[in-house]
Amino acid sequence: MTELRSGKLYVFAAASGAGKTTLVHAVVRKHPELRFSISYTTRKPRRNEADGVDYLFVTESEFMRLRAEGELLESAEVFGNFYATSRSQVEKHLADNRDVVLEIDWQGARQVRESMPESVTIFIMPPSVAELERRLRERRTDAPDVIERRLRDARSDMSHWDEFDYVIVNDDLNRAVADLEAVLAGEGEAFSTANEALREAVRRIVGDDR
Repeated sequence: MTELRSGKLYVFAAASGAGKTTLVHAVVRKHPELRFSISYTTRKPRRNEADGVDYLFVTESEFMRLRAEGELLESAEVFGNFYATSRSQVEKHLADNRDVVLEIDWQGARQVRESMPESVTIFIMPPSVAELERRLRERRTDAPDVIERRLRDARSDMSHWDEFDYVIVNDDLNRAVADLEAVLAGEGEAFSTANEALREAVRRIVGDDR
């Protein structure tokens, strides 16, 4: 495989249940030269989380100060807590000629794209809505009404696929890893949202007639 290019910012988003975190972490394990950006959050750390490793834990007043100072590359409020990407952390990795990986939602990806238009944006898509529903139900962690809400949210998220540079359909993990490696190596033309065959496949998944 061609060597990965350096100094690129890769932004990943997906619908809940599409397997984004599993896929991205599988690629990072194979390519430890990639750097994850550690997000700021105002929520309290869980027992197994460490500051500076899992998140950068800050108070809400600290978060607002960082935002006012322009330190936040993108930010969002989720269930009453704030999350954000550190601009200085990303810029330092890029200046050190490191590839950086962000895992955020489509709204955050839109903010990053506006601030850093040279970033490469990648949307992870489930193979079908039916498979997405099966995955959510097999988790057995949510009540039926929560699953229905997640499915509605997922459909809404998936409707933004064509704002991204690439789409990876996560059907088989090993194949999806190989597809993602091709994108990271600059060989992902088959997964570009400019590719009509890819667009046709994604339209079938989301039921989109664009």
